[in-house]
Amino acid sequence: MKNYERRGSWKRYILLALLLALACVGAVELFVCAFRAPDVYASITAPVRAVIAWAGETGDLTWNALCQRTDQAVDSGVAQVKAGLRRLDEYLASLAQPPEPDEPDGLELLEEIQLVDDAVAAPPPRVQADYSITSQVIRDGQAYLTGGAYDLVYYDQTDSAWAETPYGTDTIGRYGCGPAAMAMVVSTLTGAVTDPAEMARHCVDQGYWAKKHGSYWSIVPGVAEDYGLTCTSFLPEETEEDVIIHALNTGQLLVALVGPGHFTNGGHFIVLRGITLDGSILVADPASPERSLTTWDLDLILEELSPNRSSGGPLWAIF
Repeated sequence: MKNYERRGSWKRYILLALLLALACVGAVELFVCAFRAPDVYASITAPVRAVIAWAGETGDLTWNALCQRTDQAVDSGVAQVKAGLRRLDEYLASLAQPPEPDEPDGLELLEEIQLVDDAVAAPPPRVQADYSITSQVIRDGQAYLTGGAYDLVYYDQTDSAWAETPYGTDTIGRYGCGPAAMAMVVSTLTGAVTDPAEMARHCVDQGYWAKKHGSYWSIVPGVAEDYGLTCTSFLPEETEEDVIIHALNTGQLLVALVGPGHFTNGGHFIVLRGITLDGSILVADPASPERSLTTWDLDLILEELSPNRSSGGPLWAIF
């Protein structure tokens, strides 16, 4: 059995050697033919060259198709990324929008929010005070009301500079007497100018904005504390008029939430800013420069204070 295997393996070696020899002879003859008989060489190698050319064309087509598909995939990916970034921008923008709390109702509606007018109040005719008592002056582009213990920085919430500026989802011009009043108080007492737009943003962030109703009463003590000021409560039924007059004479500013009457049809924040020699009160009404340039009886203001009680209001002293 072993001898048979050896004889078979020798035969395979001989066969391989013959095939190799034939290949070498064929290659030499083909090489010589390429120079001596080009036509014959061309006819012999034509099938081989055709196969090589076909393979090259097929490779180019395959490569081009692969590149095209890659470009399409890249374009599709870029479009999806851009769409995703747009959605992300929209989401982040929605986070930047102020929250929209539920509209307060019931007891909370009556006691803790401003109850802003449903229509702009037309103030009863008033005689403007003499210029020597109070006036509005402009210094470096900023309005001031004179006549109190010191000149008060004045802001009109209906000024085109911020009337349409958002106060939450409302506007300062329509619902922003609270931020405008507190902007006057803060700017005057701290010396750091804070306009109604900036104050409105602060009030929304701190939760003082009441959707479609102006501001929560907590805006007054809250903003005072936020800006390092002291706020005390003057409940009308517990406070003598002499205490209020003394506060005004010593440079304190009083914020009052008044109800229907000479200032508003609903609820409205005003600032009591001084007292004249005859005992009349000077006010700063964020909705009316005209009402800010006349004098008022203290009894009338106390009579028109909101009858509700919340957050120490409806009358606060700030210093």
